[in-house]
Amino acid sequence: MKPHGIRRLVVEPEAARFPLARRIRKPWEAGGSATDPPRAGAGSEAPGEPGGEGMDKETLRLVAFPGELLKPCPGTGEGYICCGYRILNVGTNCPLDCSYCILQAYMNQPSLRLFVNLPEALPGIGRRLAADRSRLWRIGTGEFTDSLALDPVARWTEWLPPFVAEHPNAVLELKTKTDRIQGLLASPHRDRIVVSWSLNSPWIVSREEHRAPGLERRLRAAARCQEEGFAVAFHFDPLVRHPGWRDGYARTVDLLDRYLAPRGVIWISMGAMRYMPGLKAVIRRRHPGSAVLHGEFVPGLDGKMRTFKPLRTEMYGFLRERITAWNPDPGLYLCMESDEVWSRAMGGSPGTSAGLARFLDDRARKQFSMP
Repeated sequence: MKPHGIRRLVVEPEAARFPLARRIRKPWEAGGSATDPPRAGAGSEAPGEPGGEGMDKETLRLVAFPGELLKPCPGTGEGYICCGYRILNVGTNCPLDCSYCILQAYMNQPSLRLFVNLPEALPGIGRRLAADRSRLWRIGTGEFTDSLALDPVARWTEWLPPFVAEHPNAVLELKTKTDRIQGLLASPHRDRIVVSWSLNSPWIVSREEHRAPGLERRLRAAARCQEEGFAVAFHFDPLVRHPGWRDGYARTVDLLDRYLAPRGVIWISMGAMRYMPGLKAVIRRRHPGSAVLHGEFVPGLDGKMRTFKPLRTEMYGFLRERITAWNPDPGLYLCMESDEVWSRAMGGSPGTSAGLARFLDDRARKQFSMP
């Protein structure tokens, strides 16, 4: 299967020996249509400039990642409160093409990369989890790629949920903008699996989130997962001020009310538009019609350009009121914000990253009846 316009498969030499690489490669070698010929080969990828014109969304490269595949979320430095989850690195880059995506400036390998040695690394990761059973491990795969966009190829949902089932102190969150939930629905595992969707206003979705399904397709998928017994979550990130932003974000919350029951929503996050300085030129070059840079931005403590504090505080407060009117207990939190912004926008603050981590851990324990 070739999702989202993928036309070419490249197998790095060190990746060829892994069973996942062989499984992915087999249907590509079987041939395809004359207008969309699949090709499998070996080769090496020359690093390029991040965000260069060579951003390649049509090539899927199978790689054996040499480093640690489970790492703490890097956060963004002193002065901001982090949720404290762990990143399970399944691959990098994304077949979607959102104008604001930080990966455009973060990665210097332009093609899609999938780490085929992850199944072999899972036993070692499992030993880490088992060695500290007192800790609740919140793990996510959606930091450097979409968690489900390539699932029809990688079939992460065949082997990650069983792995989580073997480790009672683990919770797995799959973050996506897609409706590729077929693998999840086929899995017999539901416990301690959170399926989450990135949401935005209809205006931003239609103008800035290229190649991604629309809001209602995402929410229909979320509703189906909720009906099937999965916990669901949502991430309003990045919030972008645009003409009619209040009506736009209110419309998104109205759609949540139409499709989802408040029960079973484990948490909802909000984060305002922010970017590393180098991303600005990339957005202007790759997405000249984008409006995400039209607001007022100032340098943050972490070196990123951030939406001017009073403006993002206003957006958080507005959306908080709309969300809590729909769901009085949404598990609402801010992504990488200061104690000051938390207090002004949310009426209170966890104070520290450890405080926010405890809040989310407690939500998970309650949702999944964990000790």
